[in-house]
Amino acid sequence: MCGVCQELCPTGAIIIKRERLSNGDYSNYRGIWVFIEQYKGRIKPVSLELLGKAKDLAYKLNQELVAVLVGDKVSHLIKDLTPYEIHKIYLVENEVLKRYTTDAYTQTLVSLISQYKPNILLIGATNTGRDLAPRVAARLRVGLTADCTDLDITEEGYLLQTRPAFGGNIMAQILCKYTRPQMATVRTNVFKKFQFSSNSSSPEVVEVEAKLNPLSIRTKILKIVKEVSEVANLEEADIIVSAGRGLSSPANLYLVKDLAKILQAAVGGSRAIIDAGWLPHHQQVGQSGKTVAPELYIACGISGAIQHLVGMQTSKRIIAINK
Repeated sequence: MCGVCQELCPTGAIIIKRERLSNGDYSNYRGIWVFIEQYKGRIKPVSLELLGKAKDLAYKLNQELVAVLVGDKVSHLIKDLTPYEIHKIYLVENEVLKRYTTDAYTQTLVSLISQYKPNILLIGATNTGRDLAPRVAARLRVGLTADCTDLDITEEGYLLQTRPAFGGNIMAQILCKYTRPQMATVRTNVFKKFQFSSNSSSPEVVEVEAKLNPLSIRTKILKIVKEVSEVANLEEADIIVSAGRGLSSPANLYLVKDLAKILQAAVGGSRAIIDAGWLPHHQQVGQSGKTVAPELYIACGISGAIQHLVGMQTSKRIIAINK
């Protein structure tokens, strides 16, 4: 718990008693790790975005930036990671790791962490990351902060993790002082992808054997069915026109949709109109929806609550229409 509720309670009715823990000696836990999520031979954008932020954290701590690449026959992706000025890549290849399964990837990552002891581990808050990160954290008995909107390093050298709390009404700052690694997940488009020099030196590649127990892998992917949607992918759109309660009625949504059609834009919405059933959930922008970073974001009748802002604040240009 972040403890903000205790500080803000006007009557002092909230009291949080914390167990006193020793900071411990974590001097042998070093390096900023980024789990590189890949699918069908391509690295997920969120992993590249995390590398940029991780490099900044590594610089502040004077520690190595490390990528963890897991899969089957994925060594060709190393060339895509080289421009990010990575010091080291842990490469784990096994045909069992061709497709993500909870047990196989959890075993692999826990084994790596136990052997090489990173200080910080960052994972994208994708469907895969949301399944993998908490399982790894539970196995290692360490803390995990999900859906962070910012990451920094404190003067004492801890990872400062910021995320919305209490329904998005406050921004909580969280530290994991007593366990290692410090773990966080971050959604796509929260951080911008850094542009590094193409002349970067090649990272050290450490090939690690996958230590898997086949009997403990309880799931098998039989088939993947891709959802077919006529609506443009919000996370990839260059222009987004979003609607809010200020439109007064779902009958007025045509105004937003017509504008989006003219601009060749995607249509999004605030949580208020999604909950009201005006638009489907996959078009929601905000804390409990998609995080977007288009070239142009047009907000129509949206109040600007923090729950919505955290989902679109990295847009390059924002236009608000409230009348």
